[in-house]
Amino acid sequence: MTLADAGKTNRSESSFQTKKIRFTYSEVQEMTNNFERALGEGGFGVVYHGFVNGTQQVAVKLLSQSSSQGYKHFKAEVELLMRVHHINLVSLVGYCDEGNHLALIYEYMPNGDLKHHLLGKRGGFVLSWESRLKIAVDAAIGLEYLHTGCKPPMVHRDIKTTNILLDEHFQAKLADFGLSRSFSDGSESYVSTVVAGTPGYLDPEYYQTNWLTEKSDIYSFGIVLLEIITNRPIIQQSREISHLVEWISFMITKGDLRNIMDPNLHQNYDNSSVWKAIEIAMSCVSPSSTRRPNMSRVANDLKECLISESSRIGEGRERESKSSMEFSVGIFTDVIPKAR
Repeated sequence: MTLADAGKTNRSESSFQTKKIRFTYSEVQEMTNNFERALGEGGFGVVYHGFVNGTQQVAVKLLSQSSSQGYKHFKAEVELLMRVHHINLVSLVGYCDEGNHLALIYEYMPNGDLKHHLLGKRGGFVLSWESRLKIAVDAAIGLEYLHTGCKPPMVHRDIKTTNILLDEHFQAKLADFGLSRSFSDGSESYVSTVVAGTPGYLDPEYYQTNWLTEKSDIYSFGIVLLEIITNRPIIQQSREISHLVEWISFMITKGDLRNIMDPNLHQNYDNSSVWKAIEIAMSCVSPSSTRRPNMSRVANDLKECLISESSRIGEGRERESKSSMEFSVGIFTDVIPKAR
């Protein structure tokens, strides 16, 4: 059975709530200048740069014919993003659903994904600790909205550094909602479902039980936090302890903050905010979901880390400004002729 045939079994003209943002395939070709500039590629397919109305920049995610995700995930993402709007979620500009041609059209995020920045693939630019904390706070707020602001609540199911995108001001937004699931009513605390997600970020408890809860997202977010802190691979066979969580647990017992932190930061950070962030991350990746905090707690604790780091930077700038002013005054008084 072809992808198109598989999709037709549950497609209808009333599949989606509105047709206002539906584009034809020829319009998609036109907006991408016949798929001229690829931005990246994922499990869904290739993402292309484009323009709507000749001015609004967009990212067009085109479903590949060999995609394992298919129409079901395409439809889930369209329906979610048409009813869910938040400053820390990538917004949907439109979609194309025409025969074999499926495409999702999003707002364009010019600074790409968090993973590329951590790997230094964006011009070698190193994100400061303050910038990383801001990104973590933004992502946490977006996830908190899915868990508590949506009715019914949503679980993202694929939180990872490549699904955290950055706009022109480095504001972070969650993306890729094809695996997202909602709880049908407020009384449910979990959904029994086939395990889906990305290895390394996958909640081990969910993997073992097939019980999906919001705490599964929190485990994944904890792994993301550990990547932000360490800039190290989740699994690295050459490391003395291959899994990142276990390696950090070992380093914590040694009190070895310097080797935990990304060396690219050159120790330019507030130690207390770093230890607090590590504590938050390790609580998120607790093997037992009942011991993990909720997303509101995580977001608030990360805001405290950011305040601590920002005040350190503010004090440093104040000292520099004061020193500079004293230096200028000194020069100024030296060159003024003395009164006779």
